[in-house]
Amino acid sequence: MNDNVNIKSTMDDLGRRAKAAAQQLATASAERKHAALIGAAEAVWRNRATIIEANVKDLEFGRNKGLSDAMMDRLMLDEDRIQGMVDGLRAVAEQADPVGEVIAEWDRPTGLNIQRVRTPLGVIGVIYESRPNVTADAGALCLKSGNAVILRGGSESFHSASAIHACLAEGLRGANLPEDAVQLIPTRDRAAVQELLTMTDYVDVIVPRGGKGLVGLVQREARVPVFAHLEGIVHIYLDKDADPQKALDVVLNAKTRRTGICGAAECLLIHQDIADTLGAEVLGALSAAGVEIHAGEGLSGAEDMIAATDDDWGKEYLDSIIAAKKVADIDAAIDHIRTHHSAHTDCIITEDQAAADQFFKELDSAILMHNASTQFADGGEFGMGAEIGIATGKMHARGPVGAAQLTSFKYLVRGNGTTRS
Repeated sequence: MNDNVNIKSTMDDLGRRAKAAAQQLATASAERKHAALIGAAEAVWRNRATIIEANVKDLEFGRNKGLSDAMMDRLMLDEDRIQGMVDGLRAVAEQADPVGEVIAEWDRPTGLNIQRVRTPLGVIGVIYESRPNVTADAGALCLKSGNAVILRGGSESFHSASAIHACLAEGLRGANLPEDAVQLIPTRDRAAVQELLTMTDYVDVIVPRGGKGLVGLVQREARVPVFAHLEGIVHIYLDKDADPQKALDVVLNAKTRRTGICGAAECLLIHQDIADTLGAEVLGALSAAGVEIHAGEGLSGAEDMIAATDDDWGKEYLDSIIAAKKVADIDAAIDHIRTHHSAHTDCIITEDQAAADQFFKELDSAILMHNASTQFADGGEFGMGAEIGIATGKMHARGPVGAAQLTSFKYLVRGNGTTRS
């Protein structure tokens, strides 16, 4: 689409069509939604060459835009990542349909039977940067949960997102469901985002998935409710009773597997009793793996460490950089995390169950881990098939947002001529 379009009228049209589609989708059978997702998965794989060709255009756009290596990695698609999208679509398709699930049921002395039942939210707006695979993940999860969705990919992923969206539309057509159930905003114009954030007549919730700038903008300016996390400031606390091999394996994986994702470790806290032994060994291994270490006082293990400053605490690098700090004990580690984290994901490595229990009890991050890589902070790894994002707020949805988290509920009350005295 030409970016000189009338944004307000275009977005109003998308909103009206999404709301109409949501009403149809809310009552669609589980079988038809399953068929649409399987059809979309088959279309993505069949059209993988077209998707990769579109992605080449986006990569060129990203290079010209000066994107970082981490952002370029998020943007890139190859056959393996397309296979991952296909697997995600199939996994969501095979999950139990959340719509209509009875969450709770009870009888009252008055003779009433009351059920709390899952119901779709309605229309969801998803705004995301770089990762074109979010097009498939978000479309699948919204469809599974009976919601219509308006997708707004980043300007750098425009061509890839459009090619993937075409496959979702093919799946919907094949299942005789409204194509308007999954719509992609057809312009790079940022005014479309501003419009989407205020479409309270049509949109029920906004999910931003991207960097601090995007999420902060959405949280400041949205008039529609938001599920979001601002940053993934992920901590790992290396306790004095950590197993050496587990510590090495987990910390290296958490930092280096993929540095540009929100579950990547950004700060390592090391108990003072092991700072010169296991702590130094772990820091040396990180350095050998190409990680730049911004270290606090009293740490050793690598010759090329950089002295940490106050700016390193609470920083999301999304790169091969980690902050490291020596702490007196678990209480000091918890205090540091409470002060500097983003309530996303935090981890303890220890063989002391009491320490792990304290860590889990006293911290209130959306995800807390014990002896496991923080790279598992992902809806697919939680068995959700895919996720639309990680929510760090405390209202409604928290942690990985899968299909079930994209529902609300209603109460069904049954009587038999029952009256209230």
